[in-house]
Amino acid sequence: MDTLLKTHNKLEFLHPLHGFANKVSASGSFGSKSVHIKLGKSVCVNSSSSTLLELVPETKKENLEFELPMYDPSMGLVVDLAVVGGGPAGLAVAQQVSEAGLSVCSIDPSPKLIWPNNYGVWVDEFEAMDLLDCLDTTWSGAMVFIDEKTTKDLDRPYGRVNRKQLKSKMMQKCISNGVKFHQAKVVKVIHEESKSLLICNDGVTIQAAVVLDATGFSRCLVQYDKPYNPGYQVAYGILAEVEEHPFDVNKMVFMDWRDSHLNNNKELKERNSKIPTFLYAMPFSSKRIFLEETSLVARPGVPMDDIKERMVTRLSHLGIKVKSIEEDEHCVIPMGGPLPVLPQRVVGIGGTAGMVHPSTGYMVARTLAAAPIVANAIVQYLGSDRSLLGSELSSEVWKDLWPIERRRQREFFCFGMDILLKLDLQATRRFFNAFFDLEPRYWHGFLSSRLFLPDLILFGLSLFAHADNTSRIEIMAKGTVPLVKMINNLVQNKE
Repeated sequence: MDTLLKTHNKLEFLHPLHGFANKVSASGSFGSKSVHIKLGKSVCVNSSSSTLLELVPETKKENLEFELPMYDPSMGLVVDLAVVGGGPAGLAVAQQVSEAGLSVCSIDPSPKLIWPNNYGVWVDEFEAMDLLDCLDTTWSGAMVFIDEKTTKDLDRPYGRVNRKQLKSKMMQKCISNGVKFHQAKVVKVIHEESKSLLICNDGVTIQAAVVLDATGFSRCLVQYDKPYNPGYQVAYGILAEVEEHPFDVNKMVFMDWRDSHLNNNKELKERNSKIPTFLYAMPFSSKRIFLEETSLVARPGVPMDDIKERMVTRLSHLGIKVKSIEEDEHCVIPMGGPLPVLPQRVVGIGGTAGMVHPSTGYMVARTLAAAPIVANAIVQYLGSDRSLLGSELSSEVWKDLWPIERRRQREFFCFGMDILLKLDLQATRRFFNAFFDLEPRYWHGFLSSRLFLPDLILFGLSLFAHADNTSRIEIMAKGTVPLVKMINNLVQNKE
């Protein structure tokens, strides 16, 4: 799905089917870290996951060739905005705030590092933000395989983000706007009445009027006051050279829920029947393709080794022989859960601010679209008169980021996630069979966070009308408790 989202911290799952904890660790704001073995590129693989993984090359870190203007701590200046995290969300806000003439410092352990993972987006989302030049590949539409007999042909162009181009574009604008960079990790923030002190792991202290946490899922600066029990989207992906693959190079594969590849593995098929996974694929040519096996959402998350085993079995069944692997990625996305304390002194954006789509795991386009809202609020309230500072200023920014209509929208999406958590493979197929039969404005709007509560109610009614009788019974049986929970939260969710 949205492969931008990688864990910053360590997550542990205890899966009831396996009875052991599977730890997935990652480093950087958005990229995963793993140890790989590099072998020759002429080997073909179509059997075990261990053999396949031997083709994964050593992790390569590619940096942009920029001369960064560095922050000078000896000056003792108080910057208007300190952005912690150098991912797309943080750089977008830094770029837009600095365009207004305010001073900005971007703090990240690896500010030049090119984001290592593949990001997929609907083309219309990037077109709306004037970022079409940051897509290196586009497909005319997408395919959804519901089962062996049923497919959906989605007439909505899809694209892969050129992450080097996107980061270069943002960095160039930041540099030309006077943004300063500091290569370190923030370990502590001390708030004073009109400014905050950011203590970095290199001993440097940076003073700022406003602090923005854009570090992803670490939640090290933004505070939460409720138990954190999200669902997890887990995926394993490879960008590979293959002998051949069976997919149309003009269409990306948004979801492939087929399970005939598991017919000869009873245990794996039973696990997949209970908690299903699907294939997401971006074919760049007849011999180069990005393949990702994904668990849409589960609580606890599906162990990564289980995901890999299902993927290898699927590729073997499809006759896909992997010759070499350019990149691999381990993806763990917390979905749903409570919002952070609203308001609070540190401003957040992206994963740390609860902006992941609770029903899909999507965030990149939503976050980039939210960047101007955060930036404009900071510029407005930190303008020439500086009428608001400290907690009053951040309170106003939080209100603009999470207005009541966005909080209500998120409650509906969490309701959707709670239902998806309860669906087995057959029920999931029935759900998406009805979902992609809806009018495009409904499923487009749902996936892209464009529908608000009145339209979401119409979306829900339309989905119920399109569902077959079995799905309707399932929705009523499994959705009653989540529905009551959502209504209760909506009632409590006031201006």
